[in-house]
Amino acid sequence: MRDGFLQIQAVVKDFGTGVPAVDRVSIDIARGEIFALLGSSGCGKTTLLRLLAGFETPTAGRILLEGRDMAKLPPYERPVNMMFQSYALFPHLTVSDNIAFGLKRDGLPAAQVAERVGAMLALVQLSGYEKRKPHQLSGGQQQRVALARSLAKCPRLLLLDEPLGALDKKLREQTQMELVRIIEEVGVTCVMVTHDQDEAMTMARRIAVMSEGRVLQVGAPAELYETPANRFVAGFIGNVNLMDGRLVEDEADHVVVDCADCSCYVGHGITGTRGMQVSVALRPEKITLQREPPAELAAGGRNCVRGHVQALSYVGSFTTYHLGLTSGAVLRISQSNTERHPARPLKRGDEAWAHWPPSAPVVLTA
Repeated sequence: MRDGFLQIQAVVKDFGTGVPAVDRVSIDIARGEIFALLGSSGCGKTTLLRLLAGFETPTAGRILLEGRDMAKLPPYERPVNMMFQSYALFPHLTVSDNIAFGLKRDGLPAAQVAERVGAMLALVQLSGYEKRKPHQLSGGQQQRVALARSLAKCPRLLLLDEPLGALDKKLREQTQMELVRIIEEVGVTCVMVTHDQDEAMTMARRIAVMSEGRVLQVGAPAELYETPANRFVAGFIGNVNLMDGRLVEDEADHVVVDCADCSCYVGHGITGTRGMQVSVALRPEKITLQREPPAELAAGGRNCVRGHVQALSYVGSFTTYHLGLTSGAVLRISQSNTERHPARPLKRGDEAWAHWPPSAPVVLTA
């Protein structure tokens, strides 16, 4: 990126086990960006966040903030604040005193402290809660106090470790956009760690998907979802059907892959080699399911397959079907429930046809 406000350059962290927790990670993060490190437990994302905070020292590599190497600086010398999943609020202090804690330690005059605390309370919409203790607040309110405390010292970089992990699902969804609003209003650069893909895609401008200490792909949420770089990213971001097959046509504008249950025509080229083994990634919501054979069947049979409904789950706005195929594979299909009372809804055991356009699948070679 042109604005490499935060530059992570070939960073390695090895705890002496022989398997690096962070393995040659390089990322550039822009000023004012909300950036997410996404991955399952043990992928190295929290270790990388601790390296940014100064709680760990890199085995190799550099961490530059506005061109200054921070790799050897202790946490208290970095213009960085971190908000933990547990919030780490002092239970014996009031909301006001929790927010003011770092400011008082820095020796700011009382008037400046009071002014800054008031501004932070207004920012997180907790004015009037100054004298309450943490146990007198809801989980969402505690989260906002922790955020206000993290922002009170005007850090150049804000680190969030599973920022909404302590909240229940509904409150977490309500808080996501509010948290983004506050961060963007302040203008601070933010790096967050999460294992929740929905949270990352809702809050972050860009996401790095990590596995086994490495970054597998960096991109905007739509880029990761629509054009994953490999099978791991395709499977980790959203739901996906992965069909293995053999490349039989490879042109600039399309490829054809022979899979176990169908021939798949994909509307993009891959510059591969005929006969090579590839995978076709197909998102459930891009598939149409119907009782009658589709028109694609008469046009050569590509991108369509017949099966039996093995299971279905109605979740309100859509229904997910599990279509059992001849090979034994199961195709997952999501259909929007646009009709309140469809005339002939598919049931378990019904025969049905699935089909999809050439623009729907993506061919993966890794």
